[in-house]
Amino acid sequence: MKYLKLLLLILPFSGFSQKIIADDVTNFWKAYDKIVLEKDSTKQLQLINSLYIKKGTPGLNGIMKARRYSAEEYVFAINHYPKFWTSVRTNTLQAGKYSNEIQKGINKLKEIYPDLKPKNTYFEIGILRTNGTIADGMALIGSEVALTDKSVVTSEFDSRYPHLRSYFDTDPIKNVVFLNVHEYLHTQQNTTLGNSVLAQSVLEGVAEFLAETALNKKSPNPQIEYGYKNEAQIKTAFEKEMFSPYLGNWIWNNPNNVFGMRDLAYFVGFAICRKYYNESSNKKTAVKEMIELDYNNEQELIKFVEKSKYFAKPINFYKNEFEKLRPKVIGIKEFKNGAQDVNAENKIITLSFSQPMNVNTRGFEYGPLGEGNVLSVKKVIGFSSDKTSFSFEVSLLPNRQYQSIVVNFRDANNLPIEPFLIDFKTSN
Repeated sequence: MKYLKLLLLILPFSGFSQKIIADDVTNFWKAYDKIVLEKDSTKQLQLINSLYIKKGTPGLNGIMKARRYSAEEYVFAINHYPKFWTSVRTNTLQAGKYSNEIQKGINKLKEIYPDLKPKNTYFEIGILRTNGTIADGMALIGSEVALTDKSVVTSEFDSRYPHLRSYFDTDPIKNVVFLNVHEYLHTQQNTTLGNSVLAQSVLEGVAEFLAETALNKKSPNPQIEYGYKNEAQIKTAFEKEMFSPYLGNWIWNNPNNVFGMRDLAYFVGFAICRKYYNESSNKKTAVKEMIELDYNNEQELIKFVEKSKYFAKPINFYKNEFEKLRPKVIGIKEFKNGAQDVNAENKIITLSFSQPMNVNTRGFEYGPLGEGNVLSVKKVIGFSSDKTSFSFEVSLLPNRQYQSIVVNFRDANNLPIEPFLIDFKTSN
């Protein structure tokens, strides 16, 4: 079988250059053709490793780390989704032809942001968990998701990919330049992960809004149009959770939520950035401020959002309201937290909460004294019938200080707990 030759391009722009690299796509299909003829699973793993992963560019290494892909998962997907792979093959092998269009898009981005730094773009074949992301300063396109259209077959998929059918029906391949400019913008930002819903929303909103601005093309992502049609309800819900460190209600979620639309953080962030841009008298300065914002500096973020005038009330009002609403540990049943004479014979610890909790979420972290003083959970007993307390079994030693931070617990509305330090010492 003849393979389309995918060129490694180095395209200049007034001293500005980057590489658009699609070599891994060719290597994947060479590996694929060998694997489907091999029935031995051990040899299949050897083939994906030797013909694809070990030959991979830095981009392949980056996307595998970013999305935790493994050789075993590649082999599983190849064996279980043959119709999908057949349907997507031709499109993915067209990756190289988009290089010139992508370069033009990046050139347009440099026009609105002259400080743009050159970064490489890699087309990859992943395992259906991203159409685009970044890692180590590289823009990474998941070609098996991004270079698709309505013809792609999804009948073999299980419940792990509930959103892909509707996404493929939007003909994503037509919007690969927009996607790349969005991801390229992420390579210019100081982080890719916000520490709150608001931080992540603005981070994504900057990339989405400035991709639209640079390309002078409406965002193809359905969250934006849907968001403006349902803005009042979305904004009301967002105001309650904007300072939450739990992102799952707003991004990287699935569409079976109260709005029937996933990833609405993109819309809220987009709307904030558009307002910020429109409120600014100097547009180039506004673009620079958006890209260079320290998203995880809460005070800087609040100042930025305040200037957008998107929300009706001061942002600190919403922060204070969030702190009032989030659940708290109100005590330990068996002894007072901070006690210095806890009986080492005590086998059970019960945390009492301020409100009913989500029984499916919980977690603990080391306290300030570190691993050596961690309170180890020997056995989980679980939540009480009213869900306001949680018990677990421990094994304590005498004359020892124990610490653990209660985290990741959430209430029935998925609001995360205010972190609580369990800290006590056992008696002799």
